[in-house]
Amino acid sequence: MAEGAHSLVIDQVVQEALDKAKITEEDLSAVAVTIGPGLGLCLRVGVRKARKIAGTYALPIIGVHHMEAHALVARLVERELQFPFMALLISGGHNLLILARDIGNYIQLGTSIDDAIGEAYDKTAKWLGLDLSKSGGPALEQLALEGNQDSFKFKVPMKQHKDCNFSYAGLKTQVRLAIESKNIEATIPIASTSSEDRKVRADIAASFQRVAVLHLEDKCLRAIGWGLKIEPSIKHLVVSGGVASNKYVRSRLCNLVEKNGLQLVCPPPSLCTDNGVMIAWTGIEHFRMGRYDTPPPACEPDDALVDIRPRWPLGEEYAEGRSEARSLKTARIHPSLTSQIQASLEKQAL
Repeated sequence: MAEGAHSLVIDQVVQEALDKAKITEEDLSAVAVTIGPGLGLCLRVGVRKARKIAGTYALPIIGVHHMEAHALVARLVERELQFPFMALLISGGHNLLILARDIGNYIQLGTSIDDAIGEAYDKTAKWLGLDLSKSGGPALEQLALEGNQDSFKFKVPMKQHKDCNFSYAGLKTQVRLAIESKNIEATIPIASTSSEDRKVRADIAASFQRVAVLHLEDKCLRAIGWGLKIEPSIKHLVVSGGVASNKYVRSRLCNLVEKNGLQLVCPPPSLCTDNGVMIAWTGIEHFRMGRYDTPPPACEPDDALVDIRPRWPLGEEYAEGRSEARSLKTARIHPSLTSQIQASLEKQAL
């Protein structure tokens, strides 16, 4: 279904992007495309389209790491952002804490061991009967403004774990049980409930959001300490990804970062959610460094094998941050972007 949906609109989306930029394919210098991580079927649709354009117009092609793009797009809007810097990447599918040392050179300080924060927001919004026409996160954030964040005493996840990894599965269970205990029916939209029922839902939303973000704060605080130990010159923490559009998240993290002598950098909301600009910009960053592939064949068969990497780590795990619950050794299929680039540089130096 997802592959079919992508296939139906890919030509139109690319053409609209060219029209808005008032250019044609002949004006391009190169083509950048996401090759991972993500759903393989969807990645394949984008990669095939990109290769068709690159092959037809003899253009170099750059395969982009989706999460690196979330981190690097901050450099498009904050030109003073220099390496090294730290980044917290938070979305529906990923939580990632990294130390960015250079383009293509990252140390992974922490990652999701189960559900990401965006998934927890969306699921809680669904259980509370919120409008999911856009996404659950913004709807929950809005409802939480009406609630008392201390009404429900949810436990902050992984307080006993002295690492920087994230887990939201347990918090989701706590929220689901609280909703069931209050006999809230998700099938009844919040717009149709009584004022008393709405108040309970708002209290749950606010209490959930408080604990969900406290979990982010706990892990970011530890990661800042690790990052400064590795690279004492760090001055910035980038927060990007769809959940970075949340004003409560930004406010809490800004306070935390400033208390620790750093500066928070958040791309505008339009560049936090998944977007083509961040892929194009990351392509530019690598293209400038000479990292690209030669144009593919002009008449590549539709069934040709293409390079997609559904599970593709961004960097190598920091020794102190290795999770017993989730090791990259068992979770990965492809070597990390960082290790691949380092191997390429070592080969060039021979």
